[in-house]
Amino acid sequence: MVNWQDRTNPQAGGAEVHLHEIFGRLAGAGEHEVHLLCSGYPGAAAEAELDGMAVHRVGGRYGFAAGGAAAFARLAARLAPDVVVEDVNKVPLFLPRRWPGPFVLLVPHLFGTTAFREVSWPMAAMVWAAERPMPSVYRRAWVHAISGTTRDDLVARGFAREAIRVIHPGVDTVAFHPDPAVARAREPTFLYVGRLKRYKALDTAIRALAALRRSGGFPGARLQVAGSGDDRPRLERVAAAEGVADAVAFLGFVSEERKVELYRQAWAVVFPSPKEGWGITNVEAAACGTPAVASDSPGLRESVRAGETGLLVPHGDVEALRAALATLAGDGALRARLGRGARAFAETLPWSRAAAETAHHLEEAVAGWRRPERS
Repeated sequence: MVNWQDRTNPQAGGAEVHLHEIFGRLAGAGEHEVHLLCSGYPGAAAEAELDGMAVHRVGGRYGFAAGGAAAFARLAARLAPDVVVEDVNKVPLFLPRRWPGPFVLLVPHLFGTTAFREVSWPMAAMVWAAERPMPSVYRRAWVHAISGTTRDDLVARGFAREAIRVIHPGVDTVAFHPDPAVARAREPTFLYVGRLKRYKALDTAIRALAALRRSGGFPGARLQVAGSGDDRPRLERVAAAEGVADAVAFLGFVSEERKVELYRQAWAVVFPSPKEGWGITNVEAAACGTPAVASDSPGLRESVRAGETGLLVPHGDVEALRAALATLAGDGALRARLGRGARAFAETLPWSRAAAETAHHLEEAVAGWRRPERS
C-alpha cells in the first residue's frame, strides 16, 4: 500500500480512516502481509506496526511527492509484493512506471478544478496537470473507486468503465451507535467534523447559521466545528464578520470518544463541500442516529440519501442551507424519522463487507494481471 499519510498523522482525514479500516482488517485476519509506505511527520518513527500493518515512513508531508516513488521502488525491490495498491488522495505518484506487476489504483476522489479553491493558482495548476495523464499511466490497473460518482469522474477522464470496481466505505456501527443516555443539545446544534480546508466551503455553513439566527425563529442555534486545518483563521474571521463568533465553536482536534459524543448531541451534521469521494462523517453520524445536511455534490449525494437519512441542498446556496437547517430545527418528528433512517442505512455498511470486497478485488488483480485483454 502507498498512501500519503497513515491514520496517526495530524493531517489524516477520511481517506486514512478508509485505508486503515479495510487493510487493517486484511492484515489482522492473518491471511495477508500488508506493508504501508507513507510520509512521516515530526516525532513519528520511520518504522512502526499499526493495525497489523508494517508502516514505513519516508520524507515529510510535501517531500513525499518528490521522494515517494523512489522510496517505493526500493521497498518493492526488497519485499517483492504480490500486488501493489496506490491510494491517490493527494496527487498521483505514477507507480506503474516503477512496478510492472499486479497493480490496484484506489481513488477516493480526484481534485480536478476544485484544487483552485484550496491553494494558490500555480500549485492548483500543478495538481490539475498531475491528474491529466492518469488514464494513460494507470491504463493496466484494476481500479477501486469508493463511490459511483468517483467512478463516473474517472470514466469522464478516460478510464475504462469495465476496469473500475465501486466498493463503498463502511462504518463501525458498534463504536458509532445511538445512546439514549446522551441527550441532544437543548438548542438547535449543528456539527461539522473534518479538516478545515478552504475547498470544504465551511464558510457556507457559517453564513447559513448566521442567517438562521437572524431570521428570528432560532436565535440560540449553534455550529460546532471539530477538526483542525489551515483554513481556521479565515473561518474565524467569517464568523466574526457575520456576527456569530459566539455561536460557532471551533473545537480543534477531538478524540474518537469525544467525536461520538458530539454526534449524539448534535441535531444534524453539516457537510457543505462541493466534492467528496464519499463523506465518511455523514455515515458515522448516521450510525449514531443523527441526520445530515449536505451539498448535493458528487460523493455526498451517495453518503446522504435525500429525505431518508438527511437533506441535500445546492452547493454554495446559503439560503437553501439556511432553509434546510430551519426545517430540521423546527420539526422534531422529521429529525427522529431521518435519524432512524440514517441508522438503518449505516447498518448496511459494515467495514467487514468493504474489506471482503477489497480482498476479492485484489485477488482478481493478481489472478488476471497477465490476461491479454488487460495488457
